Amino acid sequence: MEINRSNINEIVTKASLRPDKDYGQNFLVEPSICDKIVGALNIAENDSVLEVGPGLGSLTHFISLSNAKYDAVDIDPRMVNFLRVVYQDFSNIQIIENDIRKHDVSKYNKIIGNLPYNITTETIQFFLTNAISAKRMVFMIQNEALNRFYDVKGKEYGPVSVLLHLLGSIEKLFVVKAGSFYPAPKCSSVVFAITIDENKNREDAVGAFKLAKSLFLNRRKTIQNNLVNTLRDKELVAKLCSDLGINPLSRPEDLLPETYLTIFKYLQK
Repeated sequence: MEINRSNINEIVTKASLRPDKDYGQNFLVEPSICDKIVGALNIAENDSVLEVGPGLGSLTHFISLSNAKYDAVDIDPRMVNFLRVVYQDFSNIQIIENDIRKHDVSKYNKIIGNLPYNITTETIQFFLTNAISAKRMVFMIQNEALNRFYDVKGKEYGPVSVLLHLLGSIEKLFVVKAGSFYPAPKCSSVVFAITIDENKNREDAVGAFKLAKSLFLNRRKTIQNNLVNTLRDKELVAKLCSDLGINPLSRPEDLLPETYLTIFKYLQK
C-alpha cells in the first residue's frame, strides 16, 4: 500500500497509529522519493533484503514490487500488526517485531532503512560489524549526522567512520526536505549508500575499529599517550611511531582509517 499525503491522516486516525516520539517516527509521504530510495538499493530477484523500522510501510510498498526475499523489522508492535495485515498475501515478505540491534542480520545482502536519530551511529555500527553478508546498504538519517560517517578528519570523525572506510565506501545520494515527512521533523534528512568491498579483510577492519574506538575515548590526548595507556609499554609505542612514521603528538582524529589498520597489523606481529 502506497503511503502519501492524501491517505496519511486517514491511516493514522482509523488505525490509531499516531507517530511515537520515543521511536523517532516520522513517516515519509512522498512516493517519488520512496521509489528513489528503494531504487538506490539495486534490488535483484535473488537478494535477501532487510528493512529497518518500516513504520507504516512507505518504503515497504516499493520493495514489495520486487520478488526478492524480504524481512521488515520494527520495534513498535502497532506498526508490525498493521503491516502484517497489509502484506499478509505476500509470501516473500516477513514482518518481524524486534529491536534491530538484537536481530540476526548476518544473512542479508541488502539493507535499507530510515534510522531514528538517537540510535543512528549505534545501528550503522551494528550493521558494519554484524551484517557479514551485506554488499550494499541505503540509509536515510538526519542531514547533520552524515559527517560522522563521511568524514575522515575533524571533530565529527570517529571510530565508526574508520570501520566504514576500511570495509568499503560511502556515497551521499540526495537530501530529503523536512516537509516530505509526517509529522515534519525539525531538520532535513539525507540518503546515502554504503558499498562493501568484498576484497577487504573484515577481521582486520574490525580489529582496527576496536583499536580506534579505544583511542577515541580520549580524543584530546596524543596518540603516544593513548597508546601507552592501552599497551602499557612506552618503548613499544615509541618504536611503533618511529617504524610507521606516525607523529607521536598527533591526536586520534589526525590519523586516517588506513593508519589505524597499519597500527593494528603492526601490533598483531
